[in-house]
This record gives sequence, structure tokens and C-alpha cells, in this order.
Amino acid sequence: MTSEISILNLFLEASIVVQFIMLLLLTTSVVSWAYIFQRNAVLKAATKEMKTFEDKFWSGADLNKLYQELSSRAHLTGLPLIFCAGFKEYVRLRKTSGALSEAIMDGTYRSMRVTMSREVDELEARLPFLATVGSISPYVGLLGTVWGIMNSFIALGQVKQATLAMVAPGIAEALIATAIGLFAAIPAVVAYNRFSNRVEKLENAYGNFMEEFSAILNRQNMASSSQQVP
Repeated sequence: MTSEISILNLFLEASIVVQFIMLLLLTTSVVSWAYIFQRNAVLKAATKEMKTFEDKFWSGADLNKLYQELSSRAHLTGLPLIFCAGFKEYVRLRKTSGALSEAIMDGTYRSMRVTMSREVDELEARLPFLATVGSISPYVGLLGTVWGIMNSFIALGQVKQATLAMVAPGIAEALIATAIGLFAAIPAVVAYNRFSNRVEKLENAYGNFMEEFSAILNRQNMASSSQQVP
């Protein structure tokens, strides 16, 4: 590509509106990539944390010791946090005099459910931004293209004899806006779909653990209640 029609020259010679749209799309693309790397790191850490906890939990570790070990940490997320929230509520309700078995289990499950909802919200952070970028960036780029082509035809109408050399730069600078819009949209759409699938898998894993953990606590609660019956 020659210097006369280089991308930089086309950008500098574009109208203020087209330049603004290009800069907006480029900024959006940079922010999207930052969010993509950040979300990928968060989801990767959450998956690793879940697998590590499940290995320890299903290895037959004592629930009280496991709770004490996890609760001593400064910061908990994901499955360990759900476990601690459920076990803490279970112990608290067990100490409540006159608490029915169903009330204990309902309260325990509700506590874990609220914690899981918050954790999923954290995992889904920034995903709406990626979805928005993926859906509207092509249209924003198209707006820049339409505006640039419109200006080219307006300028073309002011000359007596039009040539391709006169029209090409204006059309080229207009099409660059669409290209930048696609450049911003495609990675955002791919990342959104991939991250949404990973969040869904984590949410399903959290839900399955809650069901299994509730069943374990229910069995313990029933065994303790039967031992207290004279």
C-alpha cells in the first residue's frame, strides 16, 4: 500500500465524525481485550480452585477441620466459600433449640444458594460489556462508513468531471471504519460465548456440589437426631 493511501493518511484525512468513530472503536477494542485477558484469568483460577477443593472434600476430610482450615483464610471465593457458608449456617441452626430438621436443611441450602448467586455474578462481570461490543461495534463502524461515503458523494457532486482517484480515498477511509468495527466485534463475540459457557459449567458444578453436600448434612442431621431420641 503506497503512502498516498496508507491507513494512517486515510485516518488523518477523514472527517472529524469518522475519526471520532474510529478512535471510539479502537478504544473499545483495547478495553475489550483487557477484559478478555482478565476474565480468562479469573475463570481459570475459579476452575482450578473448584477442582482442588473437590479433591480435598471427596478425599474424606473431616468437615469441621475443613471448615476451620478454610475459614482461617483471609479471602475465599467459589466453592470453598459456598461450603463455608452452608456449613456455618448448618452449625448455627443446629445449635438453635427447637429447630426442625427441615428448617435446618432449608436454611443451609438457602445460605449456599445466596452465596452461589453472588459468586456467579462475580464470574459474569464484564461479560455484558463484551456482549454489547460484539453486537453494536459493526453498526458503529457502518455508521462511519455511511458518513464517509456520504461526504465523498457530496464532494463528488461539486466537481464537473469525477475520476476514480478522486473517489477512492473517501470510500477507502469510510470502509476502514467498518473494518475496525469488525475487528472490535469478532473477538468480543468469541470471548463472550466461550466465557458464558465456562461460567455455566462452573454454575452447574456449584449446584451439583450444593445438592450433594446438602444430602451429606441431612444424613448427619438425621443420625444425630436419632441418637438424641431416648
